[in-house]
Amino acid sequence: MSAASCLLTEEQLLCGICLDVFSNPVTLPCGHNFCKNCIMQHWDTNIQCECPTCKEPFYRRLDLRVNTFISEMAAQFRKLAGRQNPNQQVAKPGDVPCDICTENKMKALRSCLVCLASYCEVHLKPHLTASRLKRHQLTDPVENLEGRMCTIHDKPLELFCKTDQTCVCMLCPVLDHKSHEVIPLKEQFERKKSELGRKETEIHRMIQERRLKIQELKRLAKLSKEAAEREMADGAQVFTTLIQSLERAQAEVIGMIDEKQKATDNLARSYIQELEEEISELMRRRGEAEQLSRSKDHLHFLQSFSSLDASRFTKDWSEVHVDMPSYEGTVKAAVDQLEEAIGKEMPKLLREAKLNRVQQFAVDVMLDPDTAHAALILSDDGKQVHHGVVKKNLPDNGGRFNPSCCVLGKQSFSSGRFYFEAEVKGKTRWTLGVVKASIKRKGVVPLCPENGHWTIWLKNSDEYSALVGSPLHLSVNPKPQKVGVFVDYEEGLVSFYDVDAAELLYSFTGCSFTDKLFPFFSPGLNNDGINSAPIIISPVNR
Repeated sequence: MSAASCLLTEEQLLCGICLDVFSNPVTLPCGHNFCKNCIMQHWDTNIQCECPTCKEPFYRRLDLRVNTFISEMAAQFRKLAGRQNPNQQVAKPGDVPCDICTENKMKALRSCLVCLASYCEVHLKPHLTASRLKRHQLTDPVENLEGRMCTIHDKPLELFCKTDQTCVCMLCPVLDHKSHEVIPLKEQFERKKSELGRKETEIHRMIQERRLKIQELKRLAKLSKEAAEREMADGAQVFTTLIQSLERAQAEVIGMIDEKQKATDNLARSYIQELEEEISELMRRRGEAEQLSRSKDHLHFLQSFSSLDASRFTKDWSEVHVDMPSYEGTVKAAVDQLEEAIGKEMPKLLREAKLNRVQQFAVDVMLDPDTAHAALILSDDGKQVHHGVVKKNLPDNGGRFNPSCCVLGKQSFSSGRFYFEAEVKGKTRWTLGVVKASIKRKGVVPLCPENGHWTIWLKNSDEYSALVGSPLHLSVNPKPQKVGVFVDYEEGLVSFYDVDAAELLYSFTGCSFTDKLFPFFSPGLNNDGINSAPIIISPVNR
């Protein structure tokens, strides 16, 4: 065997990837050999499994096994060449070095708490074979083994003083820790290890609390950002309207002043033109007078003299003048008028901004025919409902209202905000709002929050009320033609708006929602055609 081994060369036993002597060599179907770890890592970093040498592809990952023949040859070569075991590694920065190695410090595998030294695989063998050394306490490699020695007695720290809460050596209880409660280090270790679980649980709880707090802060920051964006949008809308009003007022003032100035200018121009015409005629007459003054013909002189009378074609300009228009106070009057207009428009602008803010949460609501009272007539698109007098023959399922003439929307909401609008033009009676999913559908049930209803109604053409238990009268003028309903589920808020006037009609506040909410509609009885107009779920126009 040794003679055969001498024929081996290092090049024959080198892995083509790591360029070192084979460690756990494997043979590919193409015949090339590599370290098992090398070829597996090579395939992990490449899309296709192929031989790094000949590039022959393999269409599935191979189940590679160590080639024992080549492995034995590599081991024999290492032995003959004096190679280190492949498990031996040179200590790198951060590794615990072997204390026995003299030249190349190898990485320590274990540390001995008795010898206070760390050993690589080679120098550890005596502790694994010698009976006397087997009794030494080995641990994972650790640095600063001197820190495990008592600085006073130079003995290993093997005990724990519960009185002083510190690690001590065997001599400390005799000399420096007399009458103190001292226990083996291992016993204190077991106690503290049991406490570690509780501390880990507590730390985990604290981590979760802080993560929840982060989520809360992020949520608040998001809400703050959204609120700021809404306020900026509302502010931009209000100030844009104000700027437009100012620009219109400015244009009107400038136009008024310009009109006065142009009228004055035109009058002055007409007078100037008339005067210039008279001057031209007078100059012509003056020329005629000069020629006549040189005439010696008595008859011609007398006949022509009367034509020189200028009073026949000129007028008296002494009383003619152009009045200077008064511009003083024009700007002030315009500003006063603008201020008055803005004072009237500003509240409406602010109301429109608030309404616009909730309209951004508009949802598409359709009526649910399975909940509609048998006398209600729904449009094919599910957007209109009115009372049809005659009850249809419909199955009286558990979700259908009876005898109340009501119908719910198909959509339910259990979080967030939502908004919808209903046209009530031409009606003398109606009820609108939201209800929780679990309300009673059979029998006469008073509409109030205690029974799961948050609604307002109109009856007798002009009596508006919020149904808070006993109807709460609402002062409404003019009559709303379109009513908007806004719900903030988490805030516990239900608000009703006159859309055209951008006026808040009423708000239910401090509500506690735990159930799904459905839009609620009741068009009221037909009343011999007086209340035949439908409730129309209308698209939201912001």
